[in-house]
Amino acid sequence: MKKLLMTLIILGLGSSALAQTYNTFEPSKTQFMLRGYGHTGFEYLDTGGEQESTFLGATFAPIFLYKHSDKLMFEAELEFELEGNELKTGLEYADVMYVLNKHMTVRAGKFLLPFGTFMERLHPAWINRLPSRPLGFGHDGIAPASDIGVELRGAFDLGGPKLNYAVYVTNGPRIKDGSEEPEEAGMLDFGYYEDVNLAKALGGRIGLLPLSDSSMEWGISAYMTNSTGAEDSDYKDVGAFLWALDLSYVKSITPLQGVVDIKAQYNSSNVDTATYYEIEDGISEPYSFDNQSSSFYTQLSYRPIMSGSDFMKQLEFVGRYSDFNAPEGAEWEEKSTQYAFGLNYWLSWRSVVKFSYQTTKMEGGHDSDGTTRTNGLFVHWAIGF
Repeated sequence: MKKLLMTLIILGLGSSALAQTYNTFEPSKTQFMLRGYGHTGFEYLDTGGEQESTFLGATFAPIFLYKHSDKLMFEAELEFELEGNELKTGLEYADVMYVLNKHMTVRAGKFLLPFGTFMERLHPAWINRLPSRPLGFGHDGIAPASDIGVELRGAFDLGGPKLNYAVYVTNGPRIKDGSEEPEEAGMLDFGYYEDVNLAKALGGRIGLLPLSDSSMEWGISAYMTNSTGAEDSDYKDVGAFLWALDLSYVKSITPLQGVVDIKAQYNSSNVDTATYYEIEDGISEPYSFDNQSSSFYTQLSYRPIMSGSDFMKQLEFVGRYSDFNAPEGAEWEEKSTQYAFGLNYWLSWRSVVKFSYQTTKMEGGHDSDGTTRTNGLFVHWAIGF
């Protein structure tokens, strides 16, 4: 009888302790969100009398956001794109973030670089006001898009004006030595998953919003490394320094009955001079060139959101100019200019149908020795979710 009584007391105490422990559990602060965007469309191109028209395979870019706590978060973007007869997949970024305080956040992994603003903020199809990217961005461009490393970023309120900043250390770019693609010798290749030398790239951006309503932002960026070649190669000591200036101005102007949106960015790439080799009649000939490139774009859009017509409120008029200059003497020497004009219809605040005409004049380039002009008509439909 005594043993039974003691057993009941112990079980009672155990149940009480278990209940007390259970009641101290706090609700989970973890949250998961799926965002992203997709787009499809039609393109017609005319290059020197050679026409091409095609419907574009859909692109799907899901963005995964996971909040572990108020301070710890994770984000990643995948990209699935139909190109030709193949499905291309890619990892745009995947990084973990930790909020140190209200002025500082650290993140690590693969992230979009704050080199200017276009690639980090404006490149998604439903945000980019035109179907194409400006010259100098994307494939064969000089503006770095993403890299693997560690970044510290944040912002400060200066009592009216505001300041944001970002500094980072990454693996850095590789230089193409021409062994695989001779026509691209001297180009920088960004976004490799593993470093090929002991050096790292340092970079950062400072953005100033001088107006109290934050309608304008000026930014300056830098990105540098003292080694772009493999550790055991002749290009180990070839360094690179890139810088950029950017501008954003978004303002609702009553006399114009709408919103004016101005974007601009200038990119400069300076790579140390090196010796490359080209094969002519079976003989390897050395050559070098002043490896400096630049690109620039400016864009103006206007949307009459104060119009009395519901149809006009959904329209947006866009114009953009961009140019790209690759180094003289390189196999990929190029001077290009592009004009693009568009009319957008917004089905909702994150879904848009874009009609655009674009003309590009290119002198040189590793695909052509002369001057080519390409005219194109584009119809794209993009949606963010």
